[in-house]
Amino acid sequence: MKNLNAGAHRVSAAWIMACAALAAMLAGQATAQAGDNPYQVIYNWGELDGGRAMGIVTGVQPDPDGEHIWILERCGTNQCAGSSLNPIHKLDKEGRAVKSIGAGLFAWPHGFDIDDEGNFWVTEGAPAGDARGEPGAALGMGHQVVKLNQDGEVLMRLGEAGIPGDDDKHFNGPAAVLAAPNGEIWITDGHRGGNNRVMKFSSEGNLLLQLGGGIDSLSREASRFNDPHDIKMDSQGRIFVADRGNNRLQIFSQAGELLDIWTQFGRPSGIWIDPNDKILVADGMSGAQWNRGWERGIRIGDAKTGWVTEFIPDYEVPNGSGIEFLASDIEGNIYAGQVGRQRFEKYVRARP
Repeated sequence: MKNLNAGAHRVSAAWIMACAALAAMLAGQATAQAGDNPYQVIYNWGELDGGRAMGIVTGVQPDPDGEHIWILERCGTNQCAGSSLNPIHKLDKEGRAVKSIGAGLFAWPHGFDIDDEGNFWVTEGAPAGDARGEPGAALGMGHQVVKLNQDGEVLMRLGEAGIPGDDDKHFNGPAAVLAAPNGEIWITDGHRGGNNRVMKFSSEGNLLLQLGGGIDSLSREASRFNDPHDIKMDSQGRIFVADRGNNRLQIFSQAGELLDIWTQFGRPSGIWIDPNDKILVADGMSGAQWNRGWERGIRIGDAKTGWVTEFIPDYEVPNGSGIEFLASDIEGNIYAGQVGRQRFEKYVRARP
């Protein structure tokens, strides 16, 4: 009996220690979200040729050389249809544009990725019925995913220009694109009011997999979506989808199996996962209108465990959407596009 009591005591002690550890982790997470912000922000970072205005930045990608950052912006405003300006720019470490490409290729560019060969993938993100897509529709543009090289030469187009649809040859305002290391292409289709689906294509453009979509496709059910706004992959090959309208991240295997659902990152518009599986999630829409009780900003955590470790709050009075698109460089600096304020920002770590 003595040994049994001792064993029970050890189990009880172990249970108490585990609970205490969990409580400490939760307290740490709460503290991080409450105001542990180790970053210093530089507003209006970056300078385009001639000092022209930078449009809404809808994509950020570090160049493979580790020395430059590529950005996608909407031609000085919030629209590229009919513009002669380049929307894709290569910035050096001081933020100066050293190269610009892509004039005339896009109407309302939205998603942005760079593949292992240095080619760009850009989505046309305005769904049918969205007023922001009307100027492009008048020119027979939109509803496509475009692959181009760093000289602006178009290498591939997925979807039919200006024609929305929900089959394997058409999109409805595709929001984001992910060029996987094996050459496969993941696309979230589409933006608000779009097809609410995730699609995987071969490198040749053949459909391999679809999640969600269909008639009355907007859904809160697991493995279905409401405005899937971004998509990224971690070091394990897991697919992270910013299911923005449902205030959650959904995580899938390469075969489309649902692995997890995370709600601790707020209302996610943009995702970035670095080579060490640090995850950054842009929440530019939380608050009274869309996600009451949550603070908008950037949540930083561990893609392996899901723990939120740091939080960069949006201190300013909301003006439309906040940060929706972001990335980090090899030095850990964060680059983000403020949509409502039409501003590009750089966040530099000021302390450990």
